[in-house]
Amino acid sequence: MKVLVTGGCGFLGSHVCELFNKKGWDVVSYDSMTKYELKRTGYGTDATRDYNWNYLKGLGVTMVKGDIRNLEHLTDRTEGCDYIIHTAAQPAMTISWEDPELDFSTNVVGTYNVLEVARRRKIPVVNTSSIHVYGNSINESLKDGETSYIREPVEIPETQPVMVGEISPLHASKMSAEHYVRAFADMYKVKAASFRFTGIYGERQFGGEDHGWVANFAIRSIFGLPLRIFGTGKQTRDILHAQDGAMSYLNFFENPIPGVYNIGGSSPHKISLLECIHLIGDILGKKQEILFEQERPGDMRYFICDITEAKKFGFNPKILPREGVSKLLKWIDENREVFNIQK
Repeated sequence: MKVLVTGGCGFLGSHVCELFNKKGWDVVSYDSMTKYELKRTGYGTDATRDYNWNYLKGLGVTMVKGDIRNLEHLTDRTEGCDYIIHTAAQPAMTISWEDPELDFSTNVVGTYNVLEVARRRKIPVVNTSSIHVYGNSINESLKDGETSYIREPVEIPETQPVMVGEISPLHASKMSAEHYVRAFADMYKVKAASFRFTGIYGERQFGGEDHGWVANFAIRSIFGLPLRIFGTGKQTRDILHAQDGAMSYLNFFENPIPGVYNIGGSSPHKISLLECIHLIGDILGKKQEILFEQERPGDMRYFICDITEAKKFGFNPKILPREGVSKLLKWIDENREVFNIQK
């Protein structure tokens, strides 16, 4: 079997490539190797951007530098593929404010191209979306807890209204991509799904303040740098380790039920920013410096997935936060030189 993973050298994409490689698939990583996010982290060197490329190449993954906005090139590189996993994206809300054209062309045009290739090849495809498509009206249903926001019911299903409240270009592009996924499933019978991910984290994630907050806190804690929080720190997610996230794509291939699915850890993985920082500090045996700043516009303060629908095709997350965060911290500590952080 052969799979092409767009954004294969990204954080989630690299775990998807690794999983399918271990399962004996012929894996193609298709990635433009852009540096938009890494440039903003403070440690976005060539070494960090090339880390996942070199890692996957060492596993025997076929490495292709390509842009999903180029339909012809993407079509050529999917020859003989049985499955497309689409993780390439412009994922940061902040970048979407600053460069909405980049956000649109990557997330909407790029996703259309991926779907068109799947239609031509008559193969299943999964689009990686985000819980951000729900908008931030959920903020209005929250209560203050001591260290986290609280909501009843705790878990939120796919029937939650989308695009309600204040939205950014990122919300618009992700929702537009989902509409195209549904259109290709309805009109062309493509076995297509959108996965709405929340709080994904794990090894090989070079997270910053724009995207990848668990990794950002972990990296800065390892290096003794202050942690910056926008808002109260009670913002809450059901964080999901990337190995569990990668498995969701294999689960779908084995039981391809088209639709839209929340993909998260659900209630057992519930954690706030403050609780995550405390967990990291507890594992490392240190107390971090925290700086509080004003909440960013459009931020969603709470989301815990109801994963009942995803369980129907076999999704079952297993790595709980303490285990997953410990694995992440161990990886950072073992790869300090890659970050090139000078205190």
